[in-house]
Amino acid sequence: MEEKNFIFLNISAETLEELGFDRFAVIPTEDVVFSPEVRKMCEVNRCGMYDKSWACPPGVGTLDECIARCKKYGHCAVFSRAYDLEDSFDFEGMMEGHADFAEASEKLREMLKGDFLMLSVEGCKKCGKCTYPDAPCRFPDTLSGSLEGYGIFVNRLASSAGIPYNRGPNTVSYFGAVFF
Repeated sequence: MEEKNFIFLNISAETLEELGFDRFAVIPTEDVVFSPEVRKMCEVNRCGMYDKSWACPPGVGTLDECIARCKKYGHCAVFSRAYDLEDSFDFEGMMEGHADFAEASEKLREMLKGDFLMLSVEGCKKCGKCTYPDAPCRFPDTLSGSLEGYGIFVNRLASSAGIPYNRGPNTVSYFGAVFF
């Protein structure tokens, strides 16, 4: 576990642990790897969220716009949690972990103070049906874009932060980041 003096934007290691995050670190924003190839995975709609939400492409803007938003900040707090699965095909367990991680990320967002940009797992689920693209986002001040939608190479982000991307067989790990 991380050192107990870990803190960013008034958030302590203890708070992150209470929210269920089991790994976290702060890295310089310059260590975050952005990749057009990651963004292209969004365009082929592997997760099913492309062109359906203000939190995902193209709603989040161009790759260059996303990079510029992130690079306006000097630091990136990376946080993660691993979830146990029954086996490597436990899709239901993956989706339960995804929902739990998104909920914990939202609780973290509510605690943050100051100027920051939060990114988390794909797709926003605040509204039953997103207003994209017909009307502006109902909650633009609390919208968290997806890491991949911003073109961030998550396994390299994990490596830069010293957090294992793969935590072993029958697990799935989710990641989020706060630029500040």
